[in-house]
Amino acid sequence: MDVQTAQQLLISQADLTVSESFLTRLKQQQPPVPGQVTSVLLALKVITDNLKAVDHIDRSLAHALHQLAYVGRQAYEQGKRAKVEWPPLLDADIERIAIAIAQIFKGEA
Repeated sequence: MDVQTAQQLLISQADLTVSESFLTRLKQQQPPVPGQVTSVLLALKVITDNLKAVDHIDRSLAHALHQLAYVGRQAYEQGKRAKVEWPPLLDADIERIAIAIAQIFKGEA
């Protein structure tokens, strides 16, 4: 996956107007599509590796990263309170996404 594809993937997965995006599915209390979390984590790795060579983050990418970490966790917790039966590893997957994003923002690329 190249950097441009990774950035587009992360932005689209954080877009609540895209019917099958990661965040849309969580907000609708539906689990991610198989492979969706893997794709997000792979894209985060590509972005992390790319940021070793640059000192700034595109605003739309920064917004998407924030949405994935913050809204993703909120939607998961809301579903949990509503007794949604999430896949067993989803909590850990959302945590891995948040950790990867925090590392990007902290410059630990």
